[in-house]
Amino acid sequence: MANSPHGGILKDLVARDEAISAQLREEAASLREIVLTERQLCDLELIINGGFSPLEGFMNENDYSSVVDTLRLSDGTLFSMPVTLDVSLADIERLRIAPGARLTLRDPRDDQALAILTVEDAYTFDAVKEAIQVFGADDPAHPSVAYLRNRVKEYYVGGKVQAIQAPTHFDYVALRYTPSELRAHFKKLAWRKVVAFQTRNPMHRAHRELTVRAARQRQANVLIHPVVGLTKPGDVDHYTRVRVYEAIMAKYPNGMGHLALLPLAMRMAGPREAVWHAIIRKNFGATHFIVGRDHAGPGKNSQGKDFYGPYDAQELVEKYKDELQIEMVPFQQMTYLPSTDEYQPVDEIPAGTQTLDISGTELRKRLKTGAPIPDWFSYDAVVKTLRESYPPRQKQGFVLFLTGLHNSGKDVIAKALQVSLNEQGGRSVSLLIGETLRPDLSPQLGYTSAERHENLQRISFVASELARAGAAVIAAPIAPEERSRTLVRDTVLQSGGAGGNFFLIHVATPLEHCEKTDRKGVYSQARSGEIKGFVGVDTEYEAPKKADLVVDVTAQSIPEIVHSIVLLLETNALL
Repeated sequence: MANSPHGGILKDLVARDEAISAQLREEAASLREIVLTERQLCDLELIINGGFSPLEGFMNENDYSSVVDTLRLSDGTLFSMPVTLDVSLADIERLRIAPGARLTLRDPRDDQALAILTVEDAYTFDAVKEAIQVFGADDPAHPSVAYLRNRVKEYYVGGKVQAIQAPTHFDYVALRYTPSELRAHFKKLAWRKVVAFQTRNPMHRAHRELTVRAARQRQANVLIHPVVGLTKPGDVDHYTRVRVYEAIMAKYPNGMGHLALLPLAMRMAGPREAVWHAIIRKNFGATHFIVGRDHAGPGKNSQGKDFYGPYDAQELVEKYKDELQIEMVPFQQMTYLPSTDEYQPVDEIPAGTQTLDISGTELRKRLKTGAPIPDWFSYDAVVKTLRESYPPRQKQGFVLFLTGLHNSGKDVIAKALQVSLNEQGGRSVSLLIGETLRPDLSPQLGYTSAERHENLQRISFVASELARAGAAVIAAPIAPEERSRTLVRDTVLQSGGAGGNFFLIHVATPLEHCEKTDRKGVYSQARSGEIKGFVGVDTEYEAPKKADLVVDVTAQSIPEIVHSIVLLLETNALL
């Protein structure tokens, strides 16, 4: 029998509102609208299908504040992550957002009306407090803190939604189950105990052994429930991962396991996220949930230390076990014993026994270099799938992002670098510089901070698409703000294909030299007030904090700089 939903009732809003969906669709056509971001789209899908039960919409200020402070909704129900709809002040004014207003929420992919939001409130929030309370630190090394700083707008809008339709998916449709559908599947198969396994990475033999062992110990079945929404920048794309999951499902004992996809936008929030994941799996009907070591951890912070302790997530889930009503299964670290050709938990192996392991770092290295991956570690079908999506480094695309003041030499360096890379051959080389790109890509945009940021959003999209196709991309905008450069990096890491290869090069030529050698007199026009908002004169240039390479045309010649960039690529095995 499937587990009871969190809060007692599954909030399947699509089913609830089906009888009036045509009426809602007609109304939606006449309402002001919000086109959702990718993360908001993931959140809305899990709100309206019941995955986020007991939520019936985006959190109002009372619920948001309570969740941030206490991990509870304002009515006291346990809920560990804020689920919010962010808008700008301009959006509030343009859409006339106020309590009682009704807004259409549209899918950014196909413009379909998905739901109508009835506004309860629009409120500002303390981003630093949210970062510290929810993610443990206001540290931009955390991907969700970076997202909060660079992408989240300044207001949240709270209110319940009425569902018009679920988002349409064209990939892996047979593997996409709503909570109601998965519960019906468990009932049909008479699965009374279900151990859910969360993952955002490819699975290998150790994961299969871990989940089989967990199921057998509890006389249960296994639900492989991977995330296919937003994950951590640089993660393996979900198309590749799902092909891996399909290959590995054939290795489970007949009838033991089932694969279903979860359209969740992860926050990488460690302990809080583990509680959230448990709530979600409970809503999908699971009775048990595997919580890993450093579950949903984002890696290292700015000081090079893990954001969360290895067992913080397990401890927090255990703390709330009575309210969660889903049994936590602690992740057991599995290792391979060559003498018996099997995997066993590390803590059950006698001292002195020979074991073999391949770390995630070592696996990625072998994929990049084409080195063999032994069959004791993974299955041939899994390795074949990964190799298809992860060609050797020398065939992967990359983005060289040159940033610096006007007339710093970045454009000259970019053009010279294009020539050098064309000489090397092996890839197409694309040059994205302002004088040739902006008139075509962003002709209507000016030079305010918001407009520069939007222009860089467009550049990042073009650059990531080219890199994913295996091209060498050289982009050389001024890019004066750290938030915009972070956005470009994250976009390339998320969407730039195998490796997510991005290199930030700061052309740190001093302002005095840029201005002195400005033959076109642009700085003079800015000084006299003819040009407004000019970077370096009346708009600050924020020097990059973590550039991969810093160069300066007053200290190095253009050939020397180009050679140093080529060496950077060679060091990373891309040439």
